[in-house]
Formats: sequence, C-alpha cells, structure tokens
Amino acid sequence: MSRPVSRVLTLLELLQSGGVRTVAELADRLGVGERTVRRYVDHLVDLDVPVESVRGRYGGYRLAPGHRMPPLMLTDDEALAVLLGLVAGRRTGVTAAAGTAGETAAAKVRRVLPERLRHRLDAVLDSLTFTTAPAGSAAPEAAVLLPVADAVRHHRPLAIRYTGGRGGSGSGGSGGSGERTVYPYGLVAHAGRWYVTGRDLSVGADRTFRLDRIHGARVLPGTFEPPPGPGPAERVLTALATAPYRHEVRVRVRGTAEEIRARLPRSVAVVAAADDEGDGDGEGWCRVEIRAERLDWLPGLLASLDRPFVVERPDELRGLVADLADRLMDAARGTPPPRG
Repeated sequence: MSRPVSRVLTLLELLQSGGVRTVAELADRLGVGERTVRRYVDHLVDLDVPVESVRGRYGGYRLAPGHRMPPLMLTDDEALAVLLGLVAGRRTGVTAAAGTAGETAAAKVRRVLPERLRHRLDAVLDSLTFTTAPAGSAAPEAAVLLPVADAVRHHRPLAIRYTGGRGGSGSGGSGGSGERTVYPYGLVAHAGRWYVTGRDLSVGADRTFRLDRIHGARVLPGTFEPPPGPGPAERVLTALATAPYRHEVRVRVRGTAEEIRARLPRSVAVVAAADDEGDGDGEGWCRVEIRAERLDWLPGLLASLDRPFVVERPDELRGLVADLADRLMDAARGTPPPRG
C-alpha cells in the first residue's frame, strides 16, 4: 500500500475515533503538513466519507452522520473483539439478530481482513471450545428490537402483537395473546432471552414480555413517566420467579435474606425476611417462595442451601425431601440401593 493511501486510511481511523480533530493534531499524527491534511480530507470526501469541517478557535475536522457507513477500520484487537463477540452472542442466544445475520456479519468482517490477521483469528476461533451447548433460537427480530428500544429510551407508548406461551402471554402472565399497548420501562437480556417489562394498559398491571414472541411493534405518539421502584432487571427476575406454574412452594429457611439469595437466583425464588420468627441466638428465618412445574428437583436445591429449613407447602414436597434424606443416609452407610 502506497504511503499516501496508507495515510488517508490512517486519517479516516483517527476521525472514526470520534470528536473534533484539529488540523495541527492530524498533521502531527500523520507526519505531514497541514496543507497535505486538507488534501487527504478532500480524498475522503471524494469517496463519499462524510467529513465535516468545524470552524472556530478549536475547529478542525470530524465525521458527520451520513446515509452510508464509512469504510470500517479495525485494529487487530478490535477485529478479534468483534468476531469473538459475534461467536459468543450466537452461542448464548444474546445476539440480537435472527436467522443467519450473525454468521454473515462475521463472514463480512473476515473477508476484509488482511490475510495475516485472518489466519491468526481463524486459529483462535478453530481452537475455541465452549463448555455449554448453544442456546436455543430466541433472538428477537431487528424489526421488533429497534422500535422497542426506541420506545424505552424516549418513554413512548408501544403497540405490540404478542403470542403468549403456557399460562399467559408474558413471563408475568398477561392473560393470552393479541394486541397490547404497553408503557415499556426497560429491555433485559437474561439466560439467552430478551424481555421488555412495562405497564400493560389493557389489564392495568405491570407485565413482562419475551421479545421473540412479539410479532409486531410500533411506537405510538405521546410520552409517559416511568415509575420509581425496582429497575427493569429486578422486575424481570421477579416476574420469572412468580410466573404461574403447577406448584406454589413455600419454605422457611434459617438465615439472612442476603445469605439465602446468594444460593437462590432471583429468577428462581422470592426471598423475604420473616421478622416475626427468630431463635434465641439472634439468627432469624426467611420465607422462600418458588413456583415450579415439577417438584423433583427441589429437595436437592433445598439440601444445597446447607441450612435448616421447614417445608410449609405443598405436602408432596415433604415426602420428596424425606425420600432424599433416606437415600443420602443409605449412601453414607454404604447400603446398596434396592433393585428394580
């Protein structure tokens, strides 16, 4: 690459870093005169790169918003970060692009990389192994995510078409599918899925909706004021923990709420201190509420807390806890399990 072309690309990279760059600063960084800097700027303008001249004492050049994206220039570290981000996002389900958009974006980045760098990055990607299986396809469509994000940012009402799952149309249970008008409080990515939480005006209550179940989103006129209280992430986790399931479990556990929450994620359980109950040693108890479709996994979870607990409901859970205790006692004694 000839030195003038290389310097023009370096100039573009400097401008892409943001802010206003003075002519003197650019000349010093490029090792040329100020007159040459202005000529390089003219070259960029000829290539339809939207370079804007800023007048005044602290004037210079900056990139102005344009209809076309200027050529993308990445350092080695930046290229690696982009590709690893695309791969990791696809594996975890966080990438906000449906279908093959993530793969085509990675292919485009790789295609324009110098051969030396491309081979080095391929070595990283080919040798990388993940410890978890790829997440299911739950990424939202860009046509949904972008208007939802715009409504959240500018506190505007949102009209959505929603298809509910089992037990309701949102993680908070909003009572079926159909058209909704929502005051969206925030976007939350959790466990490979995207959620929007807000006020569902059709039922007059706060609800949480999965973005992959929204099939149309439209920003409406007007504004609203988000209420004080928990942030969007806490609202989503609470909605997941209190979603309607077959069993409503209540357990008393000895310990502080902070100690118990360290073992039980907010998306699994609601933990609250039971102020009216305490021991002589001053250590109190907490009430733990869990919604579950099945109970077979709960005895092991409760045992992993390594704290005294009392099952308040349902009765079926008490039997499962007793069965686990018997199996653990047999294992400790070396008693083989019964056949059949």
